[in-house]
Amino acid sequence: MSVLFSHYNYWVVIVLMMIGFYIVIAQGNLVKKLIGLNIFQTSVFILYISAGKVSGGTAPILADGITLYSNPLPHVLILTAIVVGIATTALGLSLIIRIRDTYGSVEEQDVRAAEGNRKQESC
Repeated sequence: MSVLFSHYNYWVVIVLMMIGFYIVIAQGNLVKKLIGLNIFQTSVFILYISAGKVSGGTAPILADGITLYSNPLPHVLILTAIVVGIATTALGLSLIIRIRDTYGSVEEQDVRAAEGNRKQESC
């Protein structure tokens, strides 16, 4: 039982991942789908940061008497991924605004119905 509680961060990752995945699949609102993708993305960030942490490790600065170092590469990669995630979210929100302006709704069913009507009218 102590093994389950000692790795609580991985359980948090699994719960966040499933919540984000459920939101993406179950919701028809495009903004909610984007929020679900962001929750899923955050769980991946936590997973990489958790895997990159070395218990008892120090910063990789050479000094006498230090033998255990933490690798900073996962943290740097996640920092870059956060910046890319913010840019992707901004792009997604701008696309949702364009979809709302074009189709009058951000609900997936309404957009599909309007697109189907548009295709039938053009034929």
